[in-house]
Amino acid sequence: MELMPIGKIHSPYRTVKEAPRQGRLSDDISEIEIYPKFCGGLEGIESASHLIVLYWCHLASRDTLQTRTPFGPEIRGVFACRSPSRPNPIAFCVAELLEVRENRLVVKGLDAVDGSPLIDIKPYSSDLDSISGACIGWFEKSKKEEK
Repeated sequence: MELMPIGKIHSPYRTVKEAPRQGRLSDDISEIEIYPKFCGGLEGIESASHLIVLYWCHLASRDTLQTRTPFGPEIRGVFACRSPSRPNPIAFCVAELLEVRENRLVVKGLDAVDGSPLIDIKPYSSDLDSISGACIGWFEKSKKEEK
């Protein structure tokens, strides 16, 4: 298997601690730079309101298999939560596309640290990508316990 970055993310977050827990919790603006050899893949992207952004968490630990989440003291496996530290630190974020400037996409709601390698972009569709009623059992339980 071979992955190669297709671009780089420019964000206001210089450290992992500065980045929001989830991109949707932020109104900060970021830019996604697409490398010149991949710019042909941007044809028609301006018609998308939101993008699925897949990027590499280059500052994350790759040897973490269990962690505590911000939602409680329990230890969870990284495959049962959204920790950026994991064997393959691939992140998934849905960001709002605000503007296309040649090889740069201006987006809102991205949670990537500045300099993160971009793996891929796909247009987000609420008809295709949203599953009504989908849940993470332990997360739903922790939300109820907070109330």
